[in-house]
Amino acid sequence: MTSTPHEPEERPSEWPSEWLRAVLELCVLRILADGPTYGYEIAARLADEGLGTVKGGTLYPLLTRFEQSGRVDVDWRPGDGGPGRKYYLLTDAGRADLAARRAHWHQFVATTADILAPQEETP
Repeated sequence: MTSTPHEPEERPSEWPSEWLRAVLELCVLRILADGPTYGYEIAARLADEGLGTVKGGTLYPLLTRFEQSGRVDVDWRPGDGGPGRKYYLLTDAGRADLAARRAHWHQFVATTADILAPQEETP
């Protein structure tokens, strides 16, 4: 299947790791904006949304940084027949950070799209 400049090919099976590192904080904040959730569910949502597998060794340190910076609160809840789960709840500071990052992200995407757009050839 070939594509035109305006029709992207199928999504790759894996995104470059440096791209994922760049967007992971923003995407996790966005998922947390939907309500309290736990690490495994966050990873599953990221995968379901098309970012691929995010390992616990990447996700949990990020959630710890969010907690230490006051962007999330933590709530331990009993598990269904198993160990308890640590739920992450987005704070007002986390919501403000998400709003600012989202606005900057849209500006960044527009800027890079302009740079990557094919240029018309001059005669």
